[in-house]
Amino acid sequence: MAAAGPVVASIVGARPQFIKAAVVSRALAAAGIREFLVHTGQHYDYGMSDLFFRELEIPEPRLNLAVGSGSHGRQTAAMLEALEEVFVEMHPALALVYGDTNSTLAAALAAVKLHIEVAHVEAGLRSFNMRMPEEINRILSDKISSLLLCPCQTAVDNLAREGVTDGVHLSGDVMYDAALFYAGRAPGIDQTCAAEPGEGNFYLATVHRAENTDDASRLGGIIQGLEGLPYPVLLPLHPRTGKRLEELGIHPSGALRLVEPVGYLEMVALQRAARVILTDSGGMQKEALFHSTPCVTLRDETEWVETVEAGWNILTGADPEKIASAVGRFESAPPVTVCRPYGDGHAGRRIASLVKAHLDDRSGRG
Repeated sequence: MAAAGPVVASIVGARPQFIKAAVVSRALAAAGIREFLVHTGQHYDYGMSDLFFRELEIPEPRLNLAVGSGSHGRQTAAMLEALEEVFVEMHPALALVYGDTNSTLAAALAAVKLHIEVAHVEAGLRSFNMRMPEEINRILSDKISSLLLCPCQTAVDNLAREGVTDGVHLSGDVMYDAALFYAGRAPGIDQTCAAEPGEGNFYLATVHRAENTDDASRLGGIIQGLEGLPYPVLLPLHPRTGKRLEELGIHPSGALRLVEPVGYLEMVALQRAARVILTDSGGMQKEALFHSTPCVTLRDETEWVETVEAGWNILTGADPEKIASAVGRFESAPPVTVCRPYGDGHAGRRIASLVKAHLDDRSGRG
């Protein structure tokens, strides 16, 4: 059992945050830092939540607030109220938040209003699109954080342009740590939902962002683009996307194959075996790069500009013709450059060290 001392409250709520927390939680434990893991319940489906904790070999959260889905305001308010009660009861020295979800913002706000310092993993990222809920979440979380843990130099530069330099650290990206750690644990392609198409004979797609799912025209354009590709397209179906397809009466056909959500390790296997990844996920853009798989991003902008600059990622938005063109470019001329802008695979250890130093300094200040 860890020695008595300050407690760090880590708050997660969505699939990418489970993966990041797996890396950081191991590093915190190795550094002797006590952690209290709270799951907001933002992702409540078994395939999107419980399975990940088992696969990632991290303990179940001490608390699951089971907030579930809802409008942005309703969901964020429910989390804010529940997390405030948790923080009042447990008195953490630091709240550790991840990424850009409603869970991120709710935890940061609940903590800072109780004078609990906030550490933000993946600080400094910007899409420069204020219509994205994620952009609002990340900007506000950065403004109230004491420790800003940046995955890349671009994020550090973004914060500097906003006048934020205190507490800013280039930590590297914990998702790269995870990619290295779990690559050898991924199943063979014959054990995945891609067993029939076979390795290298399919594309992998994910669609879940509100800007695409909530806009019927954009969602329809994406589905049309995926349906027309020359190889089968596997789309593990996010609950939000499935619901919208049903509401809009869209029944995918052609190359597109809908499959149930998959666990993280199966997703790693699919990413490594796919010809091209097509996604609106921020994390998947990086994971494609980590596994040397070309990526088509179904958005009009990206926070991960390094992937585009290196030639591994093409932005198409929801335009079917642009989607087909981007895939065609990768099919005819796959990228060959080596690009490693997100650290050395030791971001988790670096974050734990920075958290420990911050807590020690705080203790010294009384």
